[in-house]
Amino acid sequence: MKTSNVTLLERFLQSTGISTDTRKIVLGNLFFALKGPNFNANSLAEEALAKGAAYAVIDDEAYAHIPKTLLVEDGLKALQDLARLYRQSLQIPIIGLTGSNGKTTTKELLFSVLSQKFHCFATSGNLNNHIGVPLSILSIQAQHEIAVIEMGANKQGDIKELVEIALPTHGLITNIGKAHLEGFGGIEGIKKGKGELFDFLSHHQGTVFLPKDKNVVHEMHAARKFLHTVIANEALYTELVEAKPTVVYRTQLGEEVKSHLPGIYNFENIQMALAVGKYFGLSDEQCHEGIRSYVPNNHRSQFIHIGSNQVLMDAYNANPSSMAAAIQHFAETENNPKIVILGDMFELGDASAEEHASLGALIAQLGFEKVLLVGKHMQHALAHLPRAFYFPDKFGLHVWLQDHPIRDSYLLVKGSRGISLESVLPFLE
Repeated sequence: MKTSNVTLLERFLQSTGISTDTRKIVLGNLFFALKGPNFNANSLAEEALAKGAAYAVIDDEAYAHIPKTLLVEDGLKALQDLARLYRQSLQIPIIGLTGSNGKTTTKELLFSVLSQKFHCFATSGNLNNHIGVPLSILSIQAQHEIAVIEMGANKQGDIKELVEIALPTHGLITNIGKAHLEGFGGIEGIKKGKGELFDFLSHHQGTVFLPKDKNVVHEMHAARKFLHTVIANEALYTELVEAKPTVVYRTQLGEEVKSHLPGIYNFENIQMALAVGKYFGLSDEQCHEGIRSYVPNNHRSQFIHIGSNQVLMDAYNANPSSMAAAIQHFAETENNPKIVILGDMFELGDASAEEHASLGALIAQLGFEKVLLVGKHMQHALAHLPRAFYFPDKFGLHVWLQDHPIRDSYLLVKGSRGISLESVLPFLE
């Protein structure tokens, strides 16, 4: 007999939380045995129970004889249905957040700002997909007063699936750029896919937050109707003082607030976080303190001192839009000599060769001391960069760095997550 969603909710409310990994079982967890292309966690149900799980949710009848298993039709769907049912019991605002660039930085800024007044929950790490969003929702606890849920997408329909689980009351799209072109099928596909958040909020009388400057997100907003709209920088006026090495802005009272984030593109994220904070009743000082106190980590816009070098580590993700913004900002900084270490941009499909070549043309205009390119796609940038050092993989780069030590320099390290360019750090002196 299959277990109902209501019974799953009862078991969840009696548990100590959800686990999908037997290596991280906490006593009293509700273990979900999820399946993937190369694994079937149903076979781990008995292990999870032995390690202290209260129940194991399975979708394979071959394991239903094991005591304390809860059989469902589909494990992933049961997890998503449970998250939706639990979300419906929560009487708190949930801010849904998506966009091509800056999602996680903006999410962290929102958390830092809102935490000045509220017990705030925010998506942990990159749990922003069809599994991560349900796990995030199910991690919200009774003491939380507001939540920020990041939503990622690789194709049209992804955001629609996620908003129907998280049921956001508020939302924002950071921007529309050239990310996941392969899955979305071009910029128009990206607009449609990311716009699924606005579709949901429009149909459910939600509130949206818009960037200060009119852009494609404003155009997407204009095509829909909303209960409330808040435009960044209208509620809490700020003026950019400088963006290098990090953003400094001036408040309406003339005070200068120094952030730990580089680049004009991050000033836009900061303005968005300030607007959200002001909307939810924070004082001006609480909003600014939230910005002032946020220090980036996890290799996102993160300044790191390695030996004699200063490194702007931005190796968590990369696409043509974010890569161009980071490189242009880096070129404008006063530190010298400047060296860029850049890795492949993934998921660009048929546009990959053209986009990497365009990146090479941009870099050629900026006069860096050294350009080090890593990955098979980056070879397309070489047409514009005859003096660049090229490595088909990062291990070749590691060897080169050992033989050609870099000292007393200012470096930008950026590439897609799959290439993990933070691995170069031990090879800098």
